[in-house]
Amino acid sequence: LLPHHIHHNVFTGDPRKFDPTFKGPIHNRGCTDILCCILFVLALLGYFAVGILAWSHGDPRKVIYPTDSSGQFCGQVGTPLQNKTLLFYFNILKCASPLTLLEFQCPTTQICVEECPNKFLTLVSALKNNEMNYYQNGCMGVGFQNAPTILKEGLCPAMLFPSQKFSRRCLPNLGTKPGGVIVVGENSTTFTDDSGQTRNASDLLEATKKSNIAVEARQVAMRIFEDYTQSWHWILLGLFIAMVISLIFIVLLRYLAGIMVWVMMIMVILVIGYGIFHCYMQYAHLKGTPGGNVTLRDLGLQTDFSIYLQIQQTWLAFIIILSIVEVVIIILLIFLRKRILIAIALIKEASRAIGHVMSSLFYPLLTFALLALVIAYWAVTAVFLSTSNEQIYKVFNTTQCNYSMEVCNPKTFQNSSIIEVCPDAECRFAFYGGETSYHKYLILLQFYNLFLFFWCVNFVTALGQVTLAGAFASYYWAFKKPDDIPAFPICSSLGRALRYHTGSLAFGSLILAIVQIIRVILEYLDQKLKGAQNKCARFLLSCLKCCFWCLEKCIKFINRNAYIMVAIYGKNFCTSARDAFFLLMRNILRVAVLDKVTDFLLFLGKLLIVGIVGICSFFFFSGRIQKISNDINLNYYWVPILTIVIGSYLIAHGFFSVYAMCVDTLFLCFCEDMERNDGSVERPYYMSSELHEILLKKVNL
Repeated sequence: LLPHHIHHNVFTGDPRKFDPTFKGPIHNRGCTDILCCILFVLALLGYFAVGILAWSHGDPRKVIYPTDSSGQFCGQVGTPLQNKTLLFYFNILKCASPLTLLEFQCPTTQICVEECPNKFLTLVSALKNNEMNYYQNGCMGVGFQNAPTILKEGLCPAMLFPSQKFSRRCLPNLGTKPGGVIVVGENSTTFTDDSGQTRNASDLLEATKKSNIAVEARQVAMRIFEDYTQSWHWILLGLFIAMVISLIFIVLLRYLAGIMVWVMMIMVILVIGYGIFHCYMQYAHLKGTPGGNVTLRDLGLQTDFSIYLQIQQTWLAFIIILSIVEVVIIILLIFLRKRILIAIALIKEASRAIGHVMSSLFYPLLTFALLALVIAYWAVTAVFLSTSNEQIYKVFNTTQCNYSMEVCNPKTFQNSSIIEVCPDAECRFAFYGGETSYHKYLILLQFYNLFLFFWCVNFVTALGQVTLAGAFASYYWAFKKPDDIPAFPICSSLGRALRYHTGSLAFGSLILAIVQIIRVILEYLDQKLKGAQNKCARFLLSCLKCCFWCLEKCIKFINRNAYIMVAIYGKNFCTSARDAFFLLMRNILRVAVLDKVTDFLLFLGKLLIVGIVGICSFFFFSGRIQKISNDINLNYYWVPILTIVIGSYLIAHGFFSVYAMCVDTLFLCFCEDMERNDGSVERPYYMSSELHEILLKKVNL
């Protein structure tokens, strides 16, 4: 399809020339991209410094325990608040403030209590009817005098509402009259707040909803955590089964590549077809069920996700999605049937390579371990950074005061000079944050944490790619296989990558991390502009998101092939990326015919493994298997199913990524071989005779 000798141009570059000294990956090589290596090391040192700083200021207990306005944890064992496990808000109306959405905290006084109030009672009524013994359970102090003095000193709320416990918080338990009218207390639709204003009971409902934003999310998280504690051993068993199936599949590909590929394609079609049939049966079953015709829009957001499986629209959506996937796969298989034969030959060659480099199958375990370490460090640092905020108190007053809104200490405020200058001033809780330089730049530290997370994840991925590429290149360029293959190709390749090419790997990872962080910023801006009316800005933002998504895919493709060239020739990243790009451009049709079709077949293999494990886990956790499933009590049975499906895909991807990297490496080596040699005695091909036959004679590529 392309002539063997191509003239030079700016799009393809010069083809490789014959070099009798070239015998595969260069052993005598030097360090590349040293400046980027130094920059990466300095960035890691800064990352560790951010972690130490976050760990010294943050307190992850804020995620678990509610905290009062003094920063004490409600219900913490070994403290005076051990028995006071619930958080009570003095004025929950302030939870309707936008600050609640930004800080996930209510800007009002909060105290820890043993029980939530169970009746409506105002401070004036409590003083008048001698009910202060009950009322003081929601107060900060004793020695009450009169209502104005108590409210001025902020010792008690203006009123108590009947409340119910929800995620360790006391939230108003509002009633309704006939017709849906919201009432507080027995029949009152209005009440007087602590500032003397008359408010509607519906205002309480709005404030409660706002305070529930973080609370409901935490409640769902706790239920999910409970499900994990109940099913973790079954999840591990499911993941182990996925690993066994993946290994069996890889071994069968080694000896029965052609048969396994066709069996795999048929199985994928059958599994998706069964999924469509099952979804249709559920859809038909709900057709006559009361409430089954409720729409997703009417249902809204529910914390109990199993409710969505009880309406027809959910199963109809599953049917449509699976049907589209089924049709697309069938059409691709029909039109790519000839090219699939060619891809099978490449998979067979990859199977031989992996058979001679069996240690490559276990290298993904190292990649998984490193990625788990990076993810754990990022997550822990993010939690500590997000819990670094402190309770900030500021001066509030009703008259003119020069100290207004300045930071104050409630413990020493009454004895300070501010009281003498501003007699009506009060030191009240303002917000959660901080006035130090650390707190001012907290958002930048979170940004740096996320950026280094992307950089480190991309670096670990790049290290795995260049290691596998070096090992498989050693196999391809061994003229007498397996005699000329190094004894430990994976270890040799990993050692070369870390010793000489850390800078090149960091360079490619840095470029990709920059694009990924820009995409995160665009997503953030998109969320901020969702309520905006400027359609032009929304359109431009959508275009930018699409462009950077495409750019990320292109960079990943270029990086992957650049790392292969780095593993073979030991050149710097830019030179390797340029050589790989020109080599692919000179063989662009081969890329389309061989490389991408092979990737598609390997993707079907991953899809098959995920489908088998996913269907089995669905029958198990949804109660279809009566003898075993009845012993498992779950809030959301989709939690272990989704975990197993995602984990199975990652496991299958880990094994098949070895195949994919092997195919990509062999393909680039094949293109290099075609340009360097002509098959004569003086310049023989390094490819196997089987690969040479099907690629050159059968399809005349």
